[in-house]
Amino acid sequence: MPRNSSIPVHVAIIMDGNGRWALKRNLPRTEGHKAGVKIVETITQASVELGIKYLTFYAFSTENWKRTKEEVDFLFSLFVDAVTNYLPELIENSIQLNFIGKISSLPYFVRKFVDYSTKRTSNGNKMTLNIALNYGGREEIINAVKNICKAKVNIDEKSFEDFLYTKGQPNPDLIIRTGGEKRLSNFLLYQSFYSELFFTDTYWPDFSKEEYISIIDDYMKRQRRFGGIE
Repeated sequence: MPRNSSIPVHVAIIMDGNGRWALKRNLPRTEGHKAGVKIVETITQASVELGIKYLTFYAFSTENWKRTKEEVDFLFSLFVDAVTNYLPELIENSIQLNFIGKISSLPYFVRKFVDYSTKRTSNGNKMTLNIALNYGGREEIINAVKNICKAKVNIDEKSFEDFLYTKGQPNPDLIIRTGGEKRLSNFLLYQSFYSELFFTDTYWPDFSKEEYISIIDDYMKRQRRFGGIE
């Protein structure tokens, strides 16, 4: 069978298993989230080295508001602290930060930081790093339909993409989910129509550069026919 020899242009990752990783070690769930931040940096740097042009992390979903207020508040504070610390490296590596999701509904300090960090990395041209924050695939599609109605434009598949949060970006070639669950959980529902999927039992804090490269290699061995035949 012919190989798909190309490195994926766009990789999207559902970072699952932080809480279970912590509980397995008799630690608070927050410790799992702290450990997961380090892996984000590792995989981002590995993606740059591999030549991947777009990388998307599912950081906070529209359903995550169901968690305790303490955990939600901790996640937002951890996010701001982590990106603040990583910002100089993002700028040095010419990585552009982009946020997808319903940003307007986030706490004020998070919205201000999203705006600040986006502007600080706006000159990055080596890779675009998408952070899905307060993101839901269904909400994204409904929001797109509302904006199309307001614009009163003729629509087809291609022009519909101009109303999505990922406007101007290629659809993900590969979606990886860690933590053992085998579902998309409302992530990039429109964009993932022909994405290759890979599920691993590894909890996100244990995910490594080596396993990531192994998954990319698996992707490159797959044949992508997009509904056609060999």
